[in-house]
Amino acid sequence: MQPSYLTHRFHKLVAASGLPPVRLHDLRHGAATLALVSGTELKVVQGTLGHASIVLTADTYVSVLPQLYHDSARATARLVLKAVRATNRKIGKARERRDSRVAHRDSRSDDATTGQGKAAGGRGRAGGT
Repeated sequence: MQPSYLTHRFHKLVAASGLPPVRLHDLRHGAATLALVSGTELKVVQGTLGHASIVLTADTYVSVLPQLYHDSARATARLVLKAVRATNRKIGKARERRDSRVAHRDSRSDDATTGQGKAAGGRGRAGGT
């Protein structure tokens, strides 16, 4: 098929549909934009469009999608918050272990002190009267 025939036929279809005027090439941009919004990797979109450089794809399409920036920031924030929660859980568990060891050590110290007093004839730690 001749490209001019496809372009002519496309314009007739657009006119018949009642849609605003759109070029056939605009569909290519629309498809790339929708692919990016849906989460398709930029490298895949580059290959689909046949761009030699990913820079061309990024410069052309990413800048027109502020929602991608917003979604990226939100996903990054979720990862950071998840890491913070995991770290807080680790810190909490470490505190519990430390507090448990301190409490255990203190109870052993109390037992040892009481035992020394009994060994000294039950007169307490001072060894007095």
